[in-house]
Amino acid sequence: MKRTISFAFIVILLVMTSCSNMEKGNIENVGLLVEGTIHDQTWGKKGYLGLLNIKEELDVNVYFKEGVNNQQEVNEAVDALAQKDVNLIFGHSSSYGEFFSNIYRDYPDIQFVYFNGDKYRENLTSLNFNSNAMGFFAGMVAAQMSKTDHVGVISSFEWQPEVGGFYEGAKYQNPNAKVEIRYVNSWDNQERALEMYDQLKEKGVDVFYPAGDGFNVPIINKIKQDGLYAIGYISDQISLGESTILTSTVQHVDHLYLVVAERMQEGTFQPGILQFDFQDGVISMGTFSEVVPEDVKEEIMNAVDRYIQTGKLPNEK
Repeated sequence: MKRTISFAFIVILLVMTSCSNMEKGNIENVGLLVEGTIHDQTWGKKGYLGLLNIKEELDVNVYFKEGVNNQQEVNEAVDALAQKDVNLIFGHSSSYGEFFSNIYRDYPDIQFVYFNGDKYRENLTSLNFNSNAMGFFAGMVAAQMSKTDHVGVISSFEWQPEVGGFYEGAKYQNPNAKVEIRYVNSWDNQERALEMYDQLKEKGVDVFYPAGDGFNVPIINKIKQDGLYAIGYISDQISLGESTILTSTVQHVDHLYLVVAERMQEGTFQPGILQFDFQDGVISMGTFSEVVPEDVKEEIMNAVDRYIQTGKLPNEK
């Protein structure tokens, strides 16, 4: 008799658990790994906001860990998250493609997601921003607003597509513009980035595109002190200086995180190398400063609208 009662209780418990999981969907809990910090006001903060969006909209537990920079740290963090029943982990940079590719087989029930890479498997996905176009429009604004015909990019790495886009956009807008490009070879080396800023300022650059995480805000603060112009990066940074930030190139990472989580929750998520651009509503131009003439703003936004509709930049027929 006792065995019958116990068995019946187990069956009921299993049914209740099954119903609960069906109502909840395919996501159990969600984790986020960040190389730097969530307090950088650019990339890291965007990832954290995306995590909070998932928590609020899907009512799941979320966890994050900062300063996860090497394979051993990733292994330890993933193992800890797995013990918390996390089955969706975002690695908030391209570096996690290599880290995750070494361990994904050990966690077949976890979907690993990272950024801007070429590695994928059945439970490993890369989210790629097509950031060439946003760089192009930033270059157009910079070249139009420069008084010295001398603009500059201070980027983290040479592979960033927005750098080439900036060059093309600036040259399209003003063929006589001189475009200076510097690579910090780090996302957050503030000292090196500020040295590069001083060098470019001495060369006569008066509009800057600081395309990095940890050094973005310090450079903008210097630009503000020096009375020059900047194009904001990743976030809408107009609040850092309404007469300094001409506009921003915004990547809505927070929205993209929610899109991925919702697809997984609904069972429609397809792993692979996924591309996102202006057309997907995850990249946009930010608020324009009042110092940008209305006709310049209109020209840029018309070019953006055309790109959304046709996929062609102004220099493409």
